Amino acid sequence: MTTYGLKVFDDTIHTTNVWLKDLVERLPEGAERDDAYRALRGTLHALRDRMPVNSAAAFAAQLPMLIRGFYYEGWRPAETPSADRSQEDFIGHVTAAFERSASVDADAAVRAVFALLNDKISAGEIDHVQKTLPAEIRELWPEPAEA
Repeated sequence: MTTYGLKVFDDTIHTTNVWLKDLVERLPEGAERDDAYRALRGTLHALRDRMPVNSAAAFAAQLPMLIRGFYYEGWRPAETPSADRSQEDFIGHVTAAFERSASVDADAAVRAVFALLNDKISAGEIDHVQKTLPAEIRELWPEPAEA
């Protein structure tokens, strides 16, 4: 028996919850699940908006279905990649995701999300995504943990 009527929905909700729980543990002490959601959504939007359309879509294919849904939310492919390519603009985009909650520093949030993506997305795709970004933004991305 499924909770939401379809196994695929149950699976994506479970996977999204696993990602959020993992992210809470990577964020500074005191962070909560809604902070993790804001960090993930804000960072994914900032990332998506700075990649070429085909790269953004290829990256999205590796995201769980529910996360892929909010990744695409509000996207305007014709306006990407954004001309705002500095680290300051990237962090500013994520800061806007926390407009009603200042409990997590956006810089720490971005680094935590990038570390999560290192663990959840294939190394080849991460490498491809990083190559589409300016060096300034790549500096925020931690080295993947040793396997």
